[in-house]
Amino acid sequence: MVMKATVDDDDSGWELGMPDKMEKSNTSWIDITQDFEEACRELKLGELLHDKLFGLFEAMSAIEMMDPKMDAGMIGNQVNRKVLNFEQAIKITWLEGHSLAQTVFTCLYIHNPDFIEDPAMKAFALGILKICDIAREKVNKAAVFEEEDFQSMTYGFKMANSVTDLRVTGMLKDVEDDMQRRVKSTRSRQGEERDPEVELETSAVAEAQKLMTQAADLLSAIHNSLHHGMQAQNDTTKGDHPIMMGFEPLVNQRLLPPTFPRYAKIIKREEMVNYFSKLIDRIKTVCEVVNLTNLHCILTTFLVDNKKVFGTHLMQDMVKDALRSFVSPPVLSPKCCLYNNHQAKDYIDSFVTHCVRPFCSLIQIHGHNRARQRDKLGHILEEFATLQDEAEKVDAALHSMLLKQEPQRQHLACLGTWVLYHNLRIMIQYLLSGFELELYSMHEYYYIYWYLSEFLYAWLMSTLSRADSSQMAEERIMEEQQKGRSSKKTKKKKKVRPLSREITMSQAYQNMCAGMYKTMIAFDMDGKVRKPKFELDSEQVRYEHRFAPFNSVITPPPVHYLQFKEMSDLNKYSPPPQSSDLYMAASKHYQQAKMILENIPNPDNEVNRILKVAKPNIVVMKLLAGGHKKDSKVPPEFDFSPHKYFPVVKLV
Repeated sequence: MVMKATVDDDDSGWELGMPDKMEKSNTSWIDITQDFEEACRELKLGELLHDKLFGLFEAMSAIEMMDPKMDAGMIGNQVNRKVLNFEQAIKITWLEGHSLAQTVFTCLYIHNPDFIEDPAMKAFALGILKICDIAREKVNKAAVFEEEDFQSMTYGFKMANSVTDLRVTGMLKDVEDDMQRRVKSTRSRQGEERDPEVELETSAVAEAQKLMTQAADLLSAIHNSLHHGMQAQNDTTKGDHPIMMGFEPLVNQRLLPPTFPRYAKIIKREEMVNYFSKLIDRIKTVCEVVNLTNLHCILTTFLVDNKKVFGTHLMQDMVKDALRSFVSPPVLSPKCCLYNNHQAKDYIDSFVTHCVRPFCSLIQIHGHNRARQRDKLGHILEEFATLQDEAEKVDAALHSMLLKQEPQRQHLACLGTWVLYHNLRIMIQYLLSGFELELYSMHEYYYIYWYLSEFLYAWLMSTLSRADSSQMAEERIMEEQQKGRSSKKTKKKKKVRPLSREITMSQAYQNMCAGMYKTMIAFDMDGKVRKPKFELDSEQVRYEHRFAPFNSVITPPPVHYLQFKEMSDLNKYSPPPQSSDLYMAASKHYQQAKMILENIPNPDNEVNRILKVAKPNIVVMKLLAGGHKKDSKVPPEFDFSPHKYFPVVKLV
């Protein structure tokens, strides 16, 4: 380590290495390495140097000198600069959360494309700028990103605003046609001519789907040609930036804020092709969202695939359609006397208007990353609790109005059931996402799965059944009204219940959660679960922390720790079950889930993933019930790779 004793402002030797600088400049340097090391030896293990101006905060904020990942000035003083990978790879690195200055604008061609004479390079540079500008605009508009996900700052660079998107597309098309003419002229036999038939104009979504299919077809050709052309050179002695002509990683170093420079590792070309393949698949999935008919389907899409979409329909209309498809409230039926009642209209319109903000927030939440999603889901429960209270009051008012005019109809718990359903969905998603984010320790699994199986899924199935009954009651009234008007006999067709699949899936989920709960209790009985030695906290503290967001919800009422211990106490059974009994009970739950899922017509990927967990767990539970490895205290392994919420139990 060296210390500069006097300062000279001459920067003429900035390109020299440190030893050359020391020889050239008039600066006087003192070597303090030995003194520093001797002083360090006086410190005992675990001790830190503390001074009035140097405390723990300064120690944690200090930059490690000469480390290229932390010391921004270290690489800048070297002659052999490092350069990054080619433009598509650095664009993806920007999309993954790094700054434009450290990724896209390290390409010198991008700084001023007007100076580029080569038509292909100029069109490509403008195309990259336009893509980045469009992506930045859309992401900013959606507002579903955090600082770690995306950085939209342009650092004053021009994003080719003087050129229109259409002009850039035309330039790229001209370059592509020119390249194709060159390729054809080099062939010994001419290839097939392109069909000149003009394609009919289609909708934007259909056009996007067609373009994505074409892009997917081109990826294989890109992958096969990666070895052609100039390859990046790696110099492992000075960082791991690949060297590539036209790229300068430190050209924008002065534009970065005076904080720790975030280390931007550029992805490799092979990984770039894989990234584009996954991106194309995600865009194809987003294109399918326009075919969804109601709010429930859209929310399901967001909950499963984590997508964000911009729509043109009024949210109030979407909420009313969702209510009709879920619970068929009489107030929204044209055949009901309340449909044209001004007071009833005011009630339902006011309620629907109050629904808009929470549901827009709920859709927006599912555009965030998983960790942020979970945090925001916990907070939005407060808004839904308020909404549920209003729904119950509106239900009561509409029910009293309906009884006076149509005594055979009821309006009890229609709107409340719908809000409760979404409340439960949010609570379940909040708990399950903890498994995906690996937040829970093994000893916590049992009360998480208990809460899901015995409480939330039980409430969810009850809510779905009540909504299904309400739908059937409304359909019967509608049929009776039609019979009275028409004397013709109509054949009854067996209708598929709209909520039947979701009820079936909820039963399967409940059985999987119950199986995991009993599995964990049995493992604990056999001493196979390692528990921490609680000093500053306890199981009760951890339990209350895990379910803290549910305290703002009135329905369903939260289960406190003492209630949980009382409800899950095995000593209330006579005789109390042994571990072998619990293993067998868990096996039956997995078997029940398997039977339910195998009877579902047209199973999707989610059904197949759960089956991959249920089948091996049935076998393992039967082995354990028979006494297999009963004396072993080695904890089992939980493999979450087949399914993110339910693990395959493996005995070690």
